[in-house]
Amino acid sequence: MPISRTIVPVILSGGAGTRLWPMSRPEMPKQMLALTAPETMLQLTAARARGAAFAAPIVVASARHADMIEEQLEAIDMAPASLILEPAGRNTAPAIALAALAVADRAASLLIMPSDHVIADVAAFHRAIAAALPLVDDGWLVTFGITPDAPETGYGYIRVGAEISGGVHRVDRFVEKPPLEAAKAMLASGDHVWNGGIFLFRADAYLEALAQFEPAMLDAVTRAMDGAGRNGKRLAPAPDAFAQSPDRSIDYTVMEHAARVAVVPVSMGWSDVGSWDALHSLSDLDHAGNAVRGEVIALDSTNCLVRSDGARVAMIGVSDLIVVASGDDILILPRGRSQDVRKLLDAMKG
Repeated sequence: MPISRTIVPVILSGGAGTRLWPMSRPEMPKQMLALTAPETMLQLTAARARGAAFAAPIVVASARHADMIEEQLEAIDMAPASLILEPAGRNTAPAIALAALAVADRAASLLIMPSDHVIADVAAFHRAIAAALPLVDDGWLVTFGITPDAPETGYGYIRVGAEISGGVHRVDRFVEKPPLEAAKAMLASGDHVWNGGIFLFRADAYLEALAQFEPAMLDAVTRAMDGAGRNGKRLAPAPDAFAQSPDRSIDYTVMEHAARVAVVPVSMGWSDVGSWDALHSLSDLDHAGNAVRGEVIALDSTNCLVRSDGARVAMIGVSDLIVVASGDDILILPRGRSQDVRKLLDAMKG
């Protein structure tokens, strides 16, 4: 099913990716790294919205990453239409509002994409977009639900309601990150999908929803854009006004409250690459089940993820470890514990 009109990609690049420390850091976050391919996560995200169906992207990011973003996108011949530099991180709802206010045509369809996800089957993604467009034209807010293959407790879920049109369903309800038994029950039911945080809607439909459900946010972001500084394609919203916006996600602010919210369930090889364990599952493995990158010697070792951007790592007779060496820092932990990296960073701060 071809995409029948031009869509404006909006790439959200404000995340820090702390769970992939020590390679991902505030000055070089996960989306700027080449983790799953020769291209960086940002480049892969932009490239999935390449072609006649898509306009040049709008990128919403931190000012400290502006030069890197421009360099990485120019390297793949995808210079952004606008690079909106958030004066502070205020979560996804205000970030998307910045982009919606930046487009000249408020009837434009915005494809909201996090900058640090993997989608292996881009053709399936494009088919899901094409299926959603008729409802988007009619003012619906659409999200893309990832067909689950495991009872993951680290994702939110969406209960899929009645079908509206081919492959597009009403959202019955959004579900918080569940405990394991609830996740197993939702997987077994067959009517739940993961909430992947990818959206498609008209700019005016989103702004109207904000006016209804979070007018203070819309007011703050509008004032921030009205007072924005401009330098070529870079937009710097007014800091004082933007700081007055509530710090809230699009799910809590709009999607859980709006009347016309739809979901397109899609199986497209998606991952948020949210941990070193997730990266191991996405990586090419050697004959012993190891995912190795950098100067690494692994003898009689199995099912490990080992990465180094400088130091030589030598291992003998170990299994099921994650070892990451970056700069002066070395992370070592058992596979299955990589969600605890945040706890480690908190302990280091203390």
